[in-house]
Amino acid sequence: QVQVVESGGGLVQPGGSLRLSCAVSGILFSVYDMGWYRQAPGKQREWVASITSTGHLRKYTDSVQGRFTISRDNGKKTVDLQMNSLEPEDTAVYFCAVVRRGSQLHWGQGTRVTVSS
Repeated sequence: QVQVVESGGGLVQPGGSLRLSCAVSGILFSVYDMGWYRQAPGKQREWVASITSTGHLRKYTDSVQGRFTISRDNGKKTVDLQMNSLEPEDTAVYFCAVVRRGSQLHWGQGTRVTVSS
């Protein structure tokens, strides 16, 4: 059984930082790409960042480029999202997904991030 579990969300002031983590079990983690997505209140879920299975290629949506960093540890089967210079517009539920050939195979339950003063 595949499990995808996010953690690390919370309330942070604008300009602050948070580090999200996603732990995966039940699959051969090292062969899959991974992605972070988010869904803001009243909006559709959107892609935030992705990382290839080896970690060599990382991509970001324009709005987080230069502020967020995705990383992975294949030994620990985790993928993290370091979020700096957070803005109120980053407020959302953040989801981690296992990705294969561009399709999301397994989702976590999400972790809520609120950026507010």
